[in-house]
Amino acid sequence: MVSLIRNEWMKIFKRVGTYVMIGLLILVVGGSGAITKYLDGQSQKQDQGDWKQELTEEVAADKQHLEQGGMDKFSKSMIEERVAISEYRLEHNIAPNTEETVWTFVESNAGVVTFVGLFTIIVAAGIVASEFSWGTIKLLLIRPISRTKILLSKYLTVLLFGASMLVILFIFSILLGLILFGVGDQSPHLTYVSGEVQEQSIVVYLIKTYLLKTIDVLMMATMAFMISAVFRSSSLAIGISLFLLFMGANATALVAMKFDWAKYSLFANTDLTQYTGEMQPLVEGMTMSFSIIMLLIYFAIFLFLAFFVFNKRDVAA
Repeated sequence: MVSLIRNEWMKIFKRVGTYVMIGLLILVVGGSGAITKYLDGQSQKQDQGDWKQELTEEVAADKQHLEQGGMDKFSKSMIEERVAISEYRLEHNIAPNTEETVWTFVESNAGVVTFVGLFTIIVAAGIVASEFSWGTIKLLLIRPISRTKILLSKYLTVLLFGASMLVILFIFSILLGLILFGVGDQSPHLTYVSGEVQEQSIVVYLIKTYLLKTIDVLMMATMAFMISAVFRSSSLAIGISLFLLFMGANATALVAMKFDWAKYSLFANTDLTQYTGEMQPLVEGMTMSFSIIMLLIYFAIFLFLAFFVFNKRDVAA
């Protein structure tokens, strides 16, 4: 199995496109750092007022907005969360962090995980389909190795590639953040979970956030891998997976505003950070346990289809 994975890994890094993807990831983080540094320099030129007075005024305005009503449940929950965190800051004398640091920079780059997902989908979509299009699948199958092992080695290689890209993103963000902004003040990160404000180490929070965001990458890459194995078309796998990557969550959010059954959608459950206090679950009553169960069901279906079709398909022609 190790030799099979090594062979697939070498195939990936023999392609120029792999280095282009790594370069683009570094370029995106570098561009983000340059823009953030510029904006941080502009904000430091402005006079900082009394944060307690400003926060008190914001809380009063938010409470008045809540009393007026006439808003959807998502807007209401966001305002309630903002009020709770602001009141907690005032009560415990925790000033909002207005200074850019390495930790805030790493946090802002959590959104770049989408690019990691995009690149992993491209690799997952082509790792099986390309064998059929190039005709090299016959050379693989005549070896005294089961089809299951061959496909499993390809899937594990996809996961290894995605994990490597995430490590590059995290480490490069930390290094660039240290160079541009320094460590700064490590004030606690405040989250609003189950109606309570909780303090959390910013480092622990960032590690947990990045790990949870990998679930989205894992599920989308697995779906692209399944489509590639079933339909033998990398373009179809890339097209469908990328469309769902960028539109699936938004479409599910619109459906969730009217129908509770939206919680059974894959895209209502891939973002587990909705249970860490950064946002509210798409459908009221959803829990992390429920989302994990739904993800395991989808995960099992994707892999079953991929391995079943790959093992049964006649590739002699």
